[in-house]
Amino acid sequence: MASGDVFITYKDHIIDSVDPLVLSLLVQLLLKSSQDKRFLCEAAEKALVALTTSVSPTLLLPKLQPHLLGKNPRIRAKASMCFCRSVPRLGAEGIKAYGIDKLILVAVRQLSDKLPESREAARTLLSQLQTAYEESAVPNESEPCSWEQFCSSKFPPSTAQAVLRVTGVGREGPILGS
Repeated sequence: MASGDVFITYKDHIIDSVDPLVLSLLVQLLLKSSQDKRFLCEAAEKALVALTTSVSPTLLLPKLQPHLLGKNPRIRAKASMCFCRSVPRLGAEGIKAYGIDKLILVAVRQLSDKLPESREAARTLLSQLQTAYEESAVPNESEPCSWEQFCSSKFPPSTAQAVLRVTGVGREGPILGS
């Protein structure tokens, strides 16, 4: 229960100072937030929300990524939800600097997850990434300008189609590149 207060108080310093301890705490919070004991689950969830709202996403996202690929589906789902909450805090420029294509690939992997919470977080993340892309897109000749063109040029057809299906683009006709 106190870990949420620690995250709020120390913010980014908590990630920098005691990295192995924070990783261990993160794993425990992800695990406890997915348990059946309601009190424990709610306290862990509050701590995860404090973590994702207090710690810089550029520091937190790399710590969350290994948990998105873990064996435990409940931990994957909670990590996916935390990841989804953290990405918008990067802002459009931060998303571009981090690599929008890397973030899209993370979301696409989560689309086929076993638990609906993970899939929903992935859909939300893709919508946020689409919005960030469209807000920061400046038409020029070196980069495609529409979301559909961007996805079709950066990803294999199956990945682009999954992204465009979730974000609601390309429903009227065939998707470019397929």
